[in-house]
Amino acid sequence: MRILIVEDEVRLAENLAEALRDIDGFAVDHAADGIEGELLALQVAYDAIILDLMLPGQSGQSMLRNIRAKQNATPVLVLTAQAGPSSVIELLNAGADDYLSKPFDLGELMARVKALIRRGKGGSHPTLVFAGVELNTLEQAVYREGRLVDLSPTEYRILEYLMHRPSVIVSRKELLEHLYDYNWEHHSNVIEAHISNLRRKIDEGGRTPLIETLRYRGYRLSSEAQST
Repeated sequence: MRILIVEDEVRLAENLAEALRDIDGFAVDHAADGIEGELLALQVAYDAIILDLMLPGQSGQSMLRNIRAKQNATPVLVLTAQAGPSSVIELLNAGADDYLSKPFDLGELMARVKALIRRGKGGSHPTLVFAGVELNTLEQAVYREGRLVDLSPTEYRILEYLMHRPSVIVSRKELLEHLYDYNWEHHSNVIEAHISNLRRKIDEGGRTPLIETLRYRGYRLSSEAQST
């Protein structure tokens, strides 16, 4: 896997590159301005791009629009200090696949980059549907039978992961590695709590339980929910 980091803060870029190389063995290239970043993005087949918005040369948003105009579909995770609703809409319209507000948690960034790569390889549709549940991966919004379900970021990522593999049993360890790629052992006791909260919210109103537990094996979307 090969990642491009476009970031003018050298220390931040070095820390990101070191984490990507050491933890997952990615090959990492770095551009310190938007012009060099655009050239590299168009010349090399990257698996993902981590793109800061505030760059010398040209802004990250201009770079993003330029590479999308040239039919470059590489997944892009934007780093931004501007996370208001209007700014997010502008990013999505410019072609961003996901975003993180600064300052951010390194573990969350790693998880999101890997999720983008998986979705990019699978060519998944931005909306996933199962048993009356609709999950929009661009807006990160979840609906069940038309009702908006207010999930925390971690609950959302658990549900998204399960909905990408609806007939697969996902182990607790696999979920931990997906959610907490960086030092995930420190979070080893939280999966059950997140699953419990997710169930409470997604099954509100007495709906057929969406997620089933298979003892000693893991979790899976319920075939009973799909058939109702």
